[in-house]
Amino acid sequence: MSLLDTIHSPADLKKMDRSDLPRLASEIRARIIDVTSRNGGHLASSLGAVELTLAIHYVFDTPQDKLIWDVGHQSYAHKLITGRSQAFDTLRKPGGISGFPRIGESPFDAFSTGHSSTSISAGLGMAHGKKLAGDPHKVVAVIGDGSMTAGLAYEGLNHAGDSRGNLLVILNDNDMSISPNVGALSSFLSRTFSARYLQDLRAEFGRFLKSLPKIGDDVYQLAKRSEESFKAFVTPGMLFEAFNFDYFGPINGHRLNHLIDILQNIRELKEPVLLHVSTKKGMGYPPAEKNPTFFHGVPPFDIKTGEKKPVSPAPPTYTEIFGKTLCDMAEKNNKIIAVTAAMPEGTGLSPFAEKFEDRFFDVGIAEQHAVTFAAGMSTEGFRPVVAIYSTFLQRAYDQLVHDVCLDGHPVILAIDRGGFVGDDGPTHHGLFDLAFLRTLPGMTIMAPRDEAQLVAMMKTAENTPGPSAIRYPRGTGVGVNVDMDCPALPMGKAEVLRKGSDLTLLALGRPVHEALLAAEILADKGIDARVVDARFLKPLDTSLLREIGMEGKPVITLEEGILASGFGSAVLEFYGDEGILSPLQRLGIPDRFMSHGNPDDLRKACGLDAKSIAETAQLLQKKVAA
Repeated sequence: MSLLDTIHSPADLKKMDRSDLPRLASEIRARIIDVTSRNGGHLASSLGAVELTLAIHYVFDTPQDKLIWDVGHQSYAHKLITGRSQAFDTLRKPGGISGFPRIGESPFDAFSTGHSSTSISAGLGMAHGKKLAGDPHKVVAVIGDGSMTAGLAYEGLNHAGDSRGNLLVILNDNDMSISPNVGALSSFLSRTFSARYLQDLRAEFGRFLKSLPKIGDDVYQLAKRSEESFKAFVTPGMLFEAFNFDYFGPINGHRLNHLIDILQNIRELKEPVLLHVSTKKGMGYPPAEKNPTFFHGVPPFDIKTGEKKPVSPAPPTYTEIFGKTLCDMAEKNNKIIAVTAAMPEGTGLSPFAEKFEDRFFDVGIAEQHAVTFAAGMSTEGFRPVVAIYSTFLQRAYDQLVHDVCLDGHPVILAIDRGGFVGDDGPTHHGLFDLAFLRTLPGMTIMAPRDEAQLVAMMKTAENTPGPSAIRYPRGTGVGVNVDMDCPALPMGKAEVLRKGSDLTLLALGRPVHEALLAAEILADKGIDARVVDARFLKPLDTSLLREIGMEGKPVITLEEGILASGFGSAVLEFYGDEGILSPLQRLGIPDRFMSHGNPDDLRKACGLDAKSIAETAQLLQKKVAA
C-alpha cells in the first residue's frame, strides 16, 4: 500500500515519521503528473510546492490554523493530503474537484483563490478576525514571487507591518510566474547567495578579523552579532524588514527537515513574519523543469515525452491571429505599442516582442498599472494595445473609468478569453467584460464572430479616436480565410447574415455561429429566422434594430456573457426608450458564477447551443401566437 493511500487528512500526515516524508513527496508528484497528463492542469507550480505543502501541514494544525494559497495553482499536493485523494482523478472535470482552492469544496481551503496577490490581504483579515475573537490559531499565506509584482501584495504587507498582525507569509520563490518575471523587484528577490559561498566568505573574513592584533577577537564577536544584519542587507530581507516583518531565509524549499525545523521555530511568533523559500518549478519531472512555461497550465500530455498529446489539425487560434495582425499593423504604423501584464505568450505577443522590442512592454502582474501606463503613453501620440485576459481586466476597472475613458484616450483593449474558458472555472471565465465595459462613456466595444473579423476589428480600433475594446474567445477560430488586407468595419454597423421573416436571432461574437445553426434547425420546422451579427455592442446599430423592432416579430438576443447589463440589456433598453414592443428574449449567462467544465457543456447548460436556441425560438413563437 502506498503512503499516500494512508493519508486522509493532515492528522494522518502528522503520525508519519519524518524519514518517510520524502517517499510521500515522490508519490504525490507521481500522482499529480499522472492526473494532469490526462486532465490537463497547473503542473509545474504544483510540483515545485510539494515539500513546502507537507512541511506546512506537518507543523500547523489545519484547518484551525488557516492556510491560504495565493492564486492557488500550486495547491494540488494540498488537495491530495486534505481528504481529496480519492477524488483527485476528477480534477477540473465537470462535477469534480476544482483546480483551485474553493471554500465550498473543503474546510481546509481557507479562501477561494484564482487571481494573484490576494493572499496577504485575505490572511491579514483572518488574523485580525481571530484576534478579535480570541482565537490563538495561526494564519499562513503562501505567495509566489510572480505575485509579488502586483501592488495588492504590498498593500497587504504595508498594513500587516503597521497593524502587527499575527501572520506568517511564505514567499515561494521559484524565479518565475507564468512567464519570466520582470521588473526591479524581481531582480531584488533574485539576489541570493549559495550557502557554500556565504560559509566560505564568513570563514575567510572571520580568520582575517581574528588575526588583527589585540582587538581581533572583540571585532570578530561584534561581526558575529552583526551577521543577521549583514544577511538582511545582501538578501531581500531588507525589503521585508522595512515593512516591519521578521524575515527568515532564503532557505531551500525542497529540504523537508530544514523546512519543518524552521516552521516549528517561527510558529510561536505573534508578529508579522516572512519566510523566504526557494523552490524549483516542475521539481521531479524533467520536462516540466526544462520548460516550466509550457507546464504552467498544460493540456493533456504524454508522460514519457512530456509532449502535448496529438490532436487533429485545427485552424489557428484567435490569440495567434491577434499576434500576427498586431505585428502586421506595427510594421505599417510605428505608433503601435503592445502592453501585457506578465502574459506575453498567453496573449500572443511573443512574436511582437521579438520584432519590436522597443515597443513592447511587459509590466508584470500589474493590470491596473498596465492600463494607466497605456493611457499615459497615448497622450504622447502612440496607440497602445493592452493585451489581457478578460478575467484579469476586471482588476483594472477604476483605471478604465478614470484614466482611459474620462479623457477619451485611444487605448485599445485586446480582450482574450472572452466567454467560457473551461476547466479553470469561475475565476477564469470571461463573462463580465461586456457588462462592465458597456457602462463606460465613449468606449467602443466589438466582438468578432470569426478570426477574419478579428482582423477587421483590430483595424477598426486602430482608427477609432477614443478607447476601444475587442473581445474574442479562447481557442481556435472557425477556419475561415483570413485577409490581412481587409478594410476596417463601418462604425457601429451590424451585418445581416441570413434573411428571415418569422423572427430574428440577434447575436454578438461567438454565438453567431450557433444562431446560424439554430436557424437551419428552425427552417426544418417551417420557421424562417433572420440571423444578425451585431458586431458592435457599443455603438449599437440603432437603425437596423429599429427596423427589426417595428416588424413586431420575436427577437432573441445571444451573448456569451452575463445577462445583467450586457448585450441583450442594451437592445432591451433601446427598444424601451423607443417604445418598441416586439417580443424579446435574452439568452446568455444567468445571475450566478459558472463552474468549471467543458465550454460546450456550459453553453448547453445556459441554452446557448444551437439546439437550445431553436427550442427557445419555438417556445417564443408559440407564446406570441397564443
